[in-house]
Amino acid sequence: MKSNHEGSAQALPLAPEGTAQAASPVALTLALCFAVALLEGLDLQSVGVAARGMSKEFGLSVAQMGLAFSAGTFGLLPGAMVGGRLADSIGRKRVLMLSAVVFGVLSIATAFVSDFGMLVIVRVLTGIGLGGAMPNLIALSSEAVAPRLRGTAVSIMYCGIPLGGGIAAAIGMLAVSDADWRHIFYAGGVGPLLLLPLLAWYLPESRAFAAATSQGRRATPAPMMTVLFSQGRGISTIQLWLSYFCTLIVLYFLLNWLPSLMGARGLARGDIGWVQILFNVGSAVGVLALGYLMDRVRMSLVIGGMYLGMIASLVGLAAAQGFGVLATAAFFAGMFIIGGQSVLYALAAAYYPTAMRGTGVGAAVAFGRIGSVVGPLAAGMLLAVGSSAAVVIGASIPVTIVAALAALMLIRRPRAAD
Repeated sequence: MKSNHEGSAQALPLAPEGTAQAASPVALTLALCFAVALLEGLDLQSVGVAARGMSKEFGLSVAQMGLAFSAGTFGLLPGAMVGGRLADSIGRKRVLMLSAVVFGVLSIATAFVSDFGMLVIVRVLTGIGLGGAMPNLIALSSEAVAPRLRGTAVSIMYCGIPLGGGIAAAIGMLAVSDADWRHIFYAGGVGPLLLLPLLAWYLPESRAFAAATSQGRRATPAPMMTVLFSQGRGISTIQLWLSYFCTLIVLYFLLNWLPSLMGARGLARGDIGWVQILFNVGSAVGVLALGYLMDRVRMSLVIGGMYLGMIASLVGLAAAQGFGVLATAAFFAGMFIIGGQSVLYALAAAYYPTAMRGTGVGAAVAFGRIGSVVGPLAAGMLLAVGSSAAVVIGASIPVTIVAALAALMLIRRPRAAD
């Protein structure tokens, strides 16, 4: 794998190493993308943190809470598809800024909903903004560095997701009562709007994108079917989609239902908050560690190890009793599940050339988002018919095995030259 990266390292125009000119655009890009990812991570876990308060205020059943969780993730699908497509036409930076406006405004709007129907609608619209941001965060991060460093760059950006989730958990712990659930949506909405001027002034557009579109002139993206299935990319696309779909089933099931499942185990609100924080701390550790290993260790070892870690941590969550064991299992679940998703995001960028990367990555993220809808809904249905927390968690293990097989087959496929 290393030789493949090195062989295409000249595809991106970079200033000489060691100069301020070389470091500054890369550092700015990764820092600002990290900040957007941080706010996205906060919003993604906000409904899970606010679930108990919303459930009491609106009188929601378990099945309705599953629908509320899935509403936001449903919006991620069209958001990722449209956001990725626009990125190849008008640029990654513009689409990222537009997405930040959308999910910022709609997050604030969540705090003003007055009934269940309005909650579902607003969360779907919020998800569209969140979905549009992710393909552009991946593209900007991966195109800011040489191809051999893409895994590290994407992992630095994606580390913001779990840290944002940790902030969400901390806000939930600081709330005086369940009636204070709206505070988390104020925080999640104001942040992106305050960040917008910094994105406008300091975020550089991808130089790789500008070079691929004739000195920055408006590009006409290739037809979507050409991007996804021509020139031998069809099998890679399907394998990538399958690994995304199955991994995101497990990831979003935990992101949304972990607080409720821990509550069903008898944990107090403070203990649930600590379990969530440890889940997100483990996620940050996993994102950085797996991203580092991805650029330096044989890919099959990284992929195989991370999925074995996912399965082991899920077994631990299903079987654990008591706060200490549950917290430890949650830490490792975050490390391997969210850390593993960052690896998949970096992989997606490697299988599509620059001029098609937004479309290709956006389509993969969009297809994976179907899994992010299925996961919370399926968990809600299982809980509604009386399944225990252990059964619900254990049901995600076969899905993880399918994701592992798809990813291991994917890494045998040829990658894009640039």
